[in-house]
Amino acid sequence: MADLKSKFLKAYSVLKSELLEDPTFDFTNDSRQWVERMLDYNVPGGKLNRGLSVVDSYQLLQQGRELTEDEIFLASALGWCIEWLQAFFLVHDDLMDGSHTRRGQPCWFRLPKVGMIAVNDGVVLRNHIPRILRKHFREKPYYVDLLDLFNEVEFQTASGQMIDLITTIEGEKDLSKYSLSIHRRIVQYKTAYYSFYLSVACALLMSGEELEKHIDVKNILVEMGIYFQVQDDYLDCFGDPETIGKIGTDIEDFKCSWLVVKALELCNEEQKKVLHENYGKPDPENVAKVKALYKELDIEGVFADYESKSYKKLTSWIEGHPSKAVQAVLKSFLGKIYKRQK
Repeated sequence: MADLKSKFLKAYSVLKSELLEDPTFDFTNDSRQWVERMLDYNVPGGKLNRGLSVVDSYQLLQQGRELTEDEIFLASALGWCIEWLQAFFLVHDDLMDGSHTRRGQPCWFRLPKVGMIAVNDGVVLRNHIPRILRKHFREKPYYVDLLDLFNEVEFQTASGQMIDLITTIEGEKDLSKYSLSIHRRIVQYKTAYYSFYLSVACALLMSGEELEKHIDVKNILVEMGIYFQVQDDYLDCFGDPETIGKIGTDIEDFKCSWLVVKALELCNEEQKKVLHENYGKPDPENVAKVKALYKELDIEGVFADYESKSYKKLTSWIEGHPSKAVQAVLKSFLGKIYKRQK
């Protein structure tokens, strides 16, 4: 696996060089340098889980057959397309949220000379994906399916982001809008499709499979994506900032978090009043009152119960799948996230 990761990282350099020499656009030195700096700053900096999962999943689908160098490169290229998509989302996300840091460094738009140019940089990142696909997959029988897949998942993610944004409009802080079904919709569209389904769908297409025949796989991965986000919401409040690498601000930011939705379900009228008065306020005193209420309602215990039930449900769905290779892919995903601390 370490070898696959080093080959995956090498593929980034190849793809970047190709994009910087794309004959469709006549680069000047300045524009080439800008794009290179923008790519290096935004694309390869994260954990790369989504991208590497394409390579891992493709390997598992081949059931032990050794992959050729060409197959490893193509699976890596698809993985990098997902990382490019992620970079595009994050550059725009940080602008919309007015964020300050991302992956332990200042957000791209916060850099001197960048500012609002980041809007266009996001568009450039998004447009690199079809350039990569055209160069390396144009002759493949599944080329159109790949284009369709990336377009569809981008549409789902942008629509999920829209629900999230309009549910938390500034100046309209209304907790009564928040429910488990709204939380689920936001998470399903904003996170689950591109973070879980997309990697496996790419690997299935490369393996010659038709996605229409794998709706059950999509459903399991979407459920896994929802479980993953619930963990994220939990860690934002109860995780160790040293371990997760950031200080959670969901309470201050009035986020439609699983924790607040569960608290609203469980609390009495008096407790509900405490939530309404303190949730979404930046003052540490307000935040402490919300956290104290979570303790009172034993939200940690409620989460532990949710986690074990989700794990059992997902495991039984996975074991019910007829293909052992597909089971291996899904089990590898679940194994990576179950009881994670970051």
